[in-house]
Amino acid sequence: MKRALLQAPSSSFAKGLTTAGLGTPDLALALAQHQRYRVALEACGIEVLYLEPDPDHPDACFVEDVAIVTERGFMLTRPGAPSRRGEVAAMAKELSQFQNRLPVIEAPGLLDGGDVCQAEDHFWIGLSTRTNVEGSRQLGAWLEGLGYTWSTVGMDGFNMLHLKSGLGYLGDGRVAVVDEFNEDAAFREYERVRVPPGERYAANCVRINDRVLIPSGHPEFEASLRRLGYNVLALDMSEFEKMDGGISCLSLRW
Repeated sequence: MKRALLQAPSSSFAKGLTTAGLGTPDLALALAQHQRYRVALEACGIEVLYLEPDPDHPDACFVEDVAIVTERGFMLTRPGAPSRRGEVAAMAKELSQFQNRLPVIEAPGLLDGGDVCQAEDHFWIGLSTRTNVEGSRQLGAWLEGLGYTWSTVGMDGFNMLHLKSGLGYLGDGRVAVVDEFNEDAAFREYERVRVPPGERYAANCVRINDRVLIPSGHPEFEASLRRLGYNVLALDMSEFEKMDGGISCLSLRW
């Protein structure tokens, strides 16, 4: 990976969508954590680009949900939460400097980037409360046109917002998974690295070049990754966890 796009939390951050029940986020602390996230990406050899904070859209710092970025092309999404659909215009303007024509998920399709996980040339698309079958179909057709393969992952009855709330691709044919995904046929050909039930939040982890970023405070999972030889960077994500956000949510990476 060479680039990442970020957007700092705005003054309205605490008004965003959340089901976490962990209290009101501290904006000053969130900004400090976001800055450390940026430093961590730069330590991975990434050029970091920034969108201006958007107080009209409290969830806008979770940039991953409004676009799908690959080394072969970019696509804009149609977020499952109506309050987030206004974020797409700013993202379109930013990404247009890299791609002249940006395809977009059309109604009645719904798609959040948090439900899309890339594993080399294959994409898993989670069918969640934010992503529907039509959204997955449109994304899948676009991915096929770029030479990728894809499959859907059912999430009915799962207590998680997005697909990547419960898994993270680690490279090397490995995927970190919570127990709900451990026996799923979609991951049969991959070595599964179990995320303990008490450390579920750490499943949302990101492999960036030769490092793996995880949220801090999950010692058992971190130890598992280190035993496998991964260079782990643990970051405090407490204020973003309060708003249903994780490590992958805060950046678009390509």
